[in-house]
Amino acid sequence: MKKLLRFLALTGYCSLGVAGCLLATPSTQIWNPSTDIQGTKTFHLGIDNYFSVMDNKTKPVNVPTDINLTYGPVKNLEVGFDFFGASVDPLQFNAKYGLPEGDKMPAIAVGGQNFGTKTDSTNYNIMYVVVAKTFKPIARLSVGYYSGNDKLLLDETGASANTGAIVSIDKQINDKWWASIDYSSGQSWYGVLSYGVSYAFAPNTSVIFGYVVPNNPQAIGGYVNNMVTTQLDINF
Repeated sequence: MKKLLRFLALTGYCSLGVAGCLLATPSTQIWNPSTDIQGTKTFHLGIDNYFSVMDNKTKPVNVPTDINLTYGPVKNLEVGFDFFGASVDPLQFNAKYGLPEGDKMPAIAVGGQNFGTKTDSTNYNIMYVVVAKTFKPIARLSVGYYSGNDKLLLDETGASANTGAIVSIDKQINDKWWASIDYSSGQSWYGVLSYGVSYAFAPNTSVIFGYVVPNNPQAIGGYVNNMVTTQLDINF
């Protein structure tokens, strides 16, 4: 998508009863990494918020605001970092290399995210590969695979759940509106279904309104509640 949105990766602010994993973000759909790459010598500023919308008395979700910056140092490469307010170890890093879609060839991207600064606390180290193809006039289909730190991506029993599939369908409806449905499989906090829309206020400024549903609300360090997300995106 043209607005180069953010994926979500997490910081190590994890505790039971409080959604403690924050998302550290390369260019994304709503949740999943996309094959989009930040333009050469340009910056992307994102401000992401997540709000729980169900069972707040018993399953509160407290996700610090994510302020993220992505830069395209050379063609087909982006690097970035996320700063999560009110967390103990607020910095996480990401990078991605990709080739754009051609007439016959799909777009492809490989990258990593959630590279934290504290071993076995914030170093989720999620690596992924994503392939995307646009089927005009219907939508763009993206499929991929991810693998992360098997000591931190866990199910509710503490067993490793560090791999999974990535599937996204997104469509640029017109010059203002964009929509997406993304799914990441798996029983760790990283496995979710998300969907939403984006509205562009200007060629370089847009906001996403989305809804995020965890596959496994009981996953260790995971999101225990459905969430609404708002994501402000500015390219400059």
